[in-house]
Amino acid sequence: MTTLASPALVHVGASTSRLPLGERLVAAGVVTEQDLDSALSEQGKKRLRLGEALLEMGFVEEDELLPIIEDQLSIPAVVLREGLIDPTVVRKLPRATAEKLMALPTFCVDGVLTVAMAEPQNLIQVDEIENQTGLQVRPVFALASALERLIARAYENDFGVDAITADLDGKALSLEQDESSIDLQSIDSMAEGSPIINLVNYILVQAVRSGASDIHVEPEMKSSSIRFRIDGHLREILRPRQDFHPAIVSRLKVMSKLDIAEHRQPQDGRMHVRVEGRDIDLRVSTLPGVRGESVVLRVLDRGNITFNLNELGIATHVLKRIKEMLSRPYGLMLVTGPTGSGKTTTLYSALELIKSIERKIITVEDPVEYQLGLIHQVAVGATKQITFASALRSILRQDPDIVMIGEIRDRETAEIAIQAALTGHLVLSTLHTNDSASAVTRLLDMGVESFKIAAALVGVIAQRLLRKICSECNSSYYPPAEVLQQLQYQGDMRRQFSRGEGCQTCFDSGFQGRIGAYEVLTVDREMRQLIAHNPDLERLKQQNIESGGTTLLQEGLSLAEQGTTSIDEVMRLAFSD
Repeated sequence: MTTLASPALVHVGASTSRLPLGERLVAAGVVTEQDLDSALSEQGKKRLRLGEALLEMGFVEEDELLPIIEDQLSIPAVVLREGLIDPTVVRKLPRATAEKLMALPTFCVDGVLTVAMAEPQNLIQVDEIENQTGLQVRPVFALASALERLIARAYENDFGVDAITADLDGKALSLEQDESSIDLQSIDSMAEGSPIINLVNYILVQAVRSGASDIHVEPEMKSSSIRFRIDGHLREILRPRQDFHPAIVSRLKVMSKLDIAEHRQPQDGRMHVRVEGRDIDLRVSTLPGVRGESVVLRVLDRGNITFNLNELGIATHVLKRIKEMLSRPYGLMLVTGPTGSGKTTTLYSALELIKSIERKIITVEDPVEYQLGLIHQVAVGATKQITFASALRSILRQDPDIVMIGEIRDRETAEIAIQAALTGHLVLSTLHTNDSASAVTRLLDMGVESFKIAAALVGVIAQRLLRKICSECNSSYYPPAEVLQQLQYQGDMRRQFSRGEGCQTCFDSGFQGRIGAYEVLTVDREMRQLIAHNPDLERLKQQNIESGGTTLLQEGLSLAEQGTTSIDEVMRLAFSD
């Protein structure tokens, strides 16, 4: 959750390595001999430690003093502040013990409790803390004055909310409003005061900083659970007290202009915020449950995503086939994959590549996630009167050149899309299938005639997102031969592959960021003839390979060979369908 943010060490020479603290400070040029003499005199009068006396007299700043002490003790030194302390671990050590030993737990990672101490080299005190907490202790140095102040604060009842938002800049997040928005002056009464507002702001800011795609706020038996979906996987970030949950939900409802008095029906809304100068859209969904309402926010950060097809990490040979499909004047191009595999990003990138002032492009989406220039975007699903099929009929009367349909969900939409493709329009859409060949059988299952599919379809892109190995903890290893055999790997079975060991940067996951693996089925003359005769799935896959296509598994193994992802991640891709 936090990092020990000690300043850079001041490197004193080897000849000063055994000098007392005062002489070290003089040797480093931090204080003068006269300052030191005055501080030594004050130290004797008030029975202070030398460092405390220097600070009290203003001869030195804390960030100048701590690196020298760190070097002297060979133990990390930290500037203590509330934002460094995880409220969930403070009470692992009783307050009486904390005050007696002048020690404060700050955070716990993998069973190791980091404790700020005035005497971190005192092994008897370290042993006592380990016995009381049952955890391995990592001592760090902190000034006694800072410890005294924060121990008193950390054991107060309201420390849980204020502590985690202590370092949040008040201008880090602002809610962008239109003229019809609710007056935010009334939020205090709705959300039980500013601590909850600060907590919600902190959650949103941290989600954007971490690159989260979704925020989950869920009620539990004894607390709330705040989780971020990062690189496709959920990670718990906070666990506020249970009595905070209704106020957190109310605050989110107010921000997204939902009915705060409605607790029995699901609601959908959205908000626009500025986080540290970045424009962020959030789609908000609430769902009632037996323990309270669950809220999920989809984070749409335009600044953290690219709609440039050339920058999505698509392999050169695959990108060439995609661009050939997009160069067609008419036809149907499909993008397939499970939810969260990046299909919408691929479609938007394709539109950005082919849009121009000479082409009319209309999209029909549920909902519109990102607004694009030179493109007319239509939202469906907001009312029952507007569906994909009804919107498509109106769109085709608008003289479009290119139509993008967010998703083909039923036979009616599929029939209209194929009819549009056959009458001179380039139609782009998505389907939920496991691979590219399955898109053909899915359309057949919907009841679309095979000869229409054969005539309209120009190609299918299937994709998955694979996590990239963290650059900070990248290491080499030899995967077991049986694993490579399971993946049908055709290369050197004794070669090295890469994987992440796990570190603080990647939350001990070994991964940071994602990259796409793409499989393309191009409909050439042979494939068209095959589709027209109702082929089975395996025959379609075989024909695609014979035509020069590759599979998702092959593309994943290629990324593993390049050291971009790991063999374990490719295994997840291979056996998740």
